[in-house]
Amino acid sequence: MQTFPFRQHNPAGPAYRRGWVDEAVAAIEADQCRTADTHLIRLIVPALSGIDIYLKDESTHPTGSLKHRLARSLFLYALCNGHIREGTPVVEASSGSTAVSEAYFAQMIGVPFYAVMPRTTSAEKIAAIEHYGGNCHLIDDGRALYAEAAALAARLNGHYMDQFTFAERATDWRGNNNIAESIFTQLQGEPRPLPDWIVMGAGTGGTSATIGRYLRYRQYPTRLCVADVEHSAFFDCFRSQDRSRICDRPSLIEGVGRPRCEPSFVPGVVDRMMKIPDAATIAAMNVLSRRLRRPVGGSTGTNFLALCRLASEMRQANATGSLVTLICDSGERYRQTYYEPEWLKMRGLDPAPFEASLSSFLETGEPLTLAVDDFANPQSARSPEAT
Repeated sequence: MQTFPFRQHNPAGPAYRRGWVDEAVAAIEADQCRTADTHLIRLIVPALSGIDIYLKDESTHPTGSLKHRLARSLFLYALCNGHIREGTPVVEASSGSTAVSEAYFAQMIGVPFYAVMPRTTSAEKIAAIEHYGGNCHLIDDGRALYAEAAALAARLNGHYMDQFTFAERATDWRGNNNIAESIFTQLQGEPRPLPDWIVMGAGTGGTSATIGRYLRYRQYPTRLCVADVEHSAFFDCFRSQDRSRICDRPSLIEGVGRPRCEPSFVPGVVDRMMKIPDAATIAAMNVLSRRLRRPVGGSTGTNFLALCRLASEMRQANATGSLVTLICDSGERYRQTYYEPEWLKMRGLDPAPFEASLSSFLETGEPLTLAVDDFANPQSARSPEAT
């Protein structure tokens, strides 16, 4: 990664220097210009003839995950709002992937970076953060993540990036090469360029907000399904329309699921949600990894399981169309967890029955017999005139 010769922070006088901000923004923009768009993979499933499945491969970003987009947007937002100046320490609360990407951009512009994370964060992610010069501050109680990050930023006289609040506003949802615009641009030459559904998980809620807003702004018929995980507050918040709902158990699936309904989650742009059991997430991760001949991460399994349920519904209705979801990151980050049988056994996770059901569906097209909590937003139903 190219770095730039920024002046070192002067603790005695951190005077605001507009020229430094200009250089920092230019460095981040130049990095984006050097970075190719992520590939949209078409998954060939002969048993689902007439239903096209696409996977937007976000694992190919320089920092290896979907969160690279978010980190870039957050840094630009903070720089252009005057929150980050020369030498400002940057602090983030994260389950790992966002912190990896933010460490990359912090190193690029020459500011210190501190990641406040659960102690259960994978060793691979911790190593990646440290590789980019970041500092890892691990805590035992995930519920204290936000408060500890804010307190650390105050002690350092730094800036708390707060992805969970600012993710939905830092990204330009109208376009400007956001992920939604990228998906539709890449689909232009496909047989069914307007997908029936886009399936997305929720960590901050920012990406689902971007996609849902973009669909409405462009007046596309595509609907948004958000896949939640077993231990998370998002689904209950969506179904009850009560943002105060909480979950008292931490998510086992890194990058998705939160103990509270995060400020960046926008339920009004979501058409449907599914709550996927953790064992089913691991099963879908394994099945998709075998089909791609490379490992994907756990949150990708959550996405893929929800997509397969939608494909099964379309198959049973004799419908044709297309479906899109994301490969959020590589499974290489989870060799010691989701791909380790002993780790799964210790947590009571048995993906085998779910794997058998999902594999059978993809091989035969027979209905996917997997019950999950499922709720459609009644306000998103289209009127007869609009269909």
